[in-house]
Amino acid sequence: MIEFFKKSVAWAFAIVTGIFTFVPESCFGNFIWISQNFLEQCKWFSELNAQDINIIISRLMCFFAIWIATSIIYVLFRILHCWTTIHGDNYSIRVEYGNILKKKKCKRVINFDECFTTQVGDKIADINPNSICGQYLTSHPNLNIQKLIDDANTTPARSKSHYQKKTRYDSGTIVPNGDDLLMAFVKLDSNGKGRFFSRDEYLQCLDLLWRELENNYNEKDVCVPILGAGTTSFDGDSGASISQQDLLDMMILSYKLSSHKIKAPHKLRIVCKKNAGFSINKIKK
Repeated sequence: MIEFFKKSVAWAFAIVTGIFTFVPESCFGNFIWISQNFLEQCKWFSELNAQDINIIISRLMCFFAIWIATSIIYVLFRILHCWTTIHGDNYSIRVEYGNILKKKKCKRVINFDECFTTQVGDKIADINPNSICGQYLTSHPNLNIQKLIDDANTTPARSKSHYQKKTRYDSGTIVPNGDDLLMAFVKLDSNGKGRFFSRDEYLQCLDLLWRELENNYNEKDVCVPILGAGTTSFDGDSGASISQQDLLDMMILSYKLSSHKIKAPHKLRIVCKKNAGFSINKIKK
């Protein structure tokens, strides 16, 4: 609220200053708010000039009218603002609202678990049908993930998964499927449930992801969701989940610091869901 007040007042002052600079003072005196007779009847104001007071009142009214107008425009801008772009010397990040599964003319990162599980259902080890991965698998019922892994010569991780000692892949590993980039992400516990990351593991995942994207973007923009939004918890934080806002800031900072980037004119596009307490206007740039 304080930020909104400061910005709206600053914009109003800037506009009003320009108006007062170029509009003659006499124009403000054409508006009659107080007559000279009224001033003469008031003993406290009897020595004042009605013309000067009318000019002052007109200018104040002009300021408040412009302040109200800029405030309304600012509010509408924040409501309707659907994307923002962060530019650097050698990168461009666009943060936008939307559904990543509906994005076209780009590479889309679809995050799986570390074993690239494809079974969608309600069991602990199944993929949640409402997740991005679950929706993707539902729309691609004939997906042969093992063939894609073999065709890409994807190297598995050295250790096995805690879940049934399955072959696993390092978090951040990409397996191409046309314009879709299937990504190993969350680790599994002994029950097949996606376990939470530590902060270091999350950052290591991002570091590998940026390297993989540099090799797989193929002269296209790359769309990636906010990884772990709503599900990721971090060691040392009493099991508390990290907000979507903080995860977005971590992804942006990690990408800025990485030496592996998507070359211009193409960009990294982070696709966000509209949630309570989250806004692209709160990004720490």
